[in-house]
Amino acid sequence: MLKKKIKQIAIIGSTASGKSQLAIDIAKEFNAIILSLDSLSVYKEIDIASAKPTIKERDDIPHYGIDILLPNTPFDVTIFMRLYKEVYEVALVDGKNLIIVGGTSFYLKSLIDGISPIPKLSKENQKEIDLEMRDVDSVYKKLYDIDREYMQNISNSDRYRVEKALSIYISTNTPPSIYFKNNPPKATIIGELPIYSILTQRDILRRRIENRTKIMIEMGLIDEVSYLEKKYNRSPNSMKSIGIKETLEYFDGKYDIDMLKEKIVINTVRLAKRQNTFNSSQFKDIISLELDELKGKILEDIK
Repeated sequence: MLKKKIKQIAIIGSTASGKSQLAIDIAKEFNAIILSLDSLSVYKEIDIASAKPTIKERDDIPHYGIDILLPNTPFDVTIFMRLYKEVYEVALVDGKNLIIVGGTSFYLKSLIDGISPIPKLSKENQKEIDLEMRDVDSVYKKLYDIDREYMQNISNSDRYRVEKALSIYISTNTPPSIYFKNNPPKATIIGELPIYSILTQRDILRRRIENRTKIMIEMGLIDEVSYLEKKYNRSPNSMKSIGIKETLEYFDGKYDIDMLKEKIVINTVRLAKRQNTFNSSQFKDIISLELDELKGKILEDIK
């Protein structure tokens, strides 16, 4: 019998905090499938650098949001919004619950708050945009004069957001700030979504990051990045991710293997700090506990 609604929870936390394994453990008790919200695990062939759970580690729990795009395929949060709706329907049909888990909490925030619909572009619009974007600085100055309110929050080096603002202006003949006021965002999440956050002491988290980095290199991170560079070159955004960009610098002779490990650790620790800051400032009414306590709390709540 088709369920009318499902139960769902979200598990967030910094990189290397133990989210993936916790989600799998809970899924076994929760009759759940898992939707990964991770900006790197979404790519096929980026397996070691993304630290995505292996097929064996997934332990027969269905995972979605993993291995769905090639590394040179552009994507944005709208892909995860569409994916969430599809996975929600799968859970309904299969009589399952849903666990959303990932370190890219911006995507979760977007699912909860929604984003404004972006107008479709005609072929003529796209040609005009492509032509103007040959000079990003000029586009930025033009848009800043038109809509200072919106553009003052965007860096002139942020090509993606500058092009998005230009697309809105050209396709609607409306300043972006006015467009977004007239087209407010709508939430994608269906129903209630309790959010649980893993707290990890800094020294423990650093040790986990150091150990994970060591394992990644032992598993063949260098060979994986070499393969990716040969197949996709260095231009895709995915090739600028932590673990990949440092390995490319290692190829360039900027440092030796020991320094490679240290650079990955340092940058991952910085990422974890940014993730924790985002999570604590952007989500309300979340339950934050250390890993073992959080597991017990979730299991208690889902009964």
